[in-house]
Amino acid sequence: MLYYLFDWMNACNIPGTGVFHYISFRAACALILSLIISLCFGKPFIRWFQKKQIGENVRELGLAGQSEKKGTPTMGGIIIITSILVPVLLFNKLDNIYIILMIFTTLWLGVLGFIDDYIKVFKKNKEGIPPKAKLCGQIVLGLVVGCVMYFHPDTVVKEDIKVDTTHATSEQLFRINPDSTMTTIVKTPSVHSTKTTIPFVKNNEFDYAWFTQWLGDEDGRWSFLFYIPIIIFIIAAVSNGANLTDGLDG
Repeated sequence: MLYYLFDWMNACNIPGTGVFHYISFRAACALILSLIISLCFGKPFIRWFQKKQIGENVRELGLAGQSEKKGTPTMGGIIIITSILVPVLLFNKLDNIYIILMIFTTLWLGVLGFIDDYIKVFKKNKEGIPPKAKLCGQIVLGLVVGCVMYFHPDTVVKEDIKVDTTHATSEQLFRINPDSTMTTIVKTPSVHSTKTTIPFVKNNEFDYAWFTQWLGDEDGRWSFLFYIPIIIFIIAAVSNGANLTDGLDG
């Protein structure tokens, strides 16, 4: 929201307001604000929950130290979600499809977690949301995110290509050196692509169209049949990953 305010102020030629056009500046502001929110409101929030006696119920399993967790305030995700969403809403361009997806994903999983904690704390049901229902919620989220990422026209990337500067046009290069014969890596205009990157791997570009090309689909038009299930798997796996080490809760 502040982005649009400062953009209007910059259009009015107010000095210094153009700094909001820099992503690095807005990212730094969002980071600082997120830290301030968590530090200023986190401790009072925890104390309020302790005062209301809203905390963990621990099943007796005979494990060493498990009773120490009894009464620990839950629903701490509210602080985390607030620390994420407030800076995002203030410092981002809200018409960006990736920002919209991020907000939607955060709220969706936040609501799912809130319902789970509500059942555990107020309904005194340590099981929370049934695992199948929780998994269904994650699958639906993965389906929405996967479909939007694949089919929405605004999910575009700029691909790196190698061109010979001798034959390159002005549209292909940011700088042209007609006397050079060296290949130069440049970025193409924004295009809709089925490619992704794999972290920590050399030459890490992977094209999802590979899955269907060996079936005769040269253009990769049917690659969504593999892309969307992989997105569903990633979202379900990541959102459940923290629970693998959370078994001592009960």
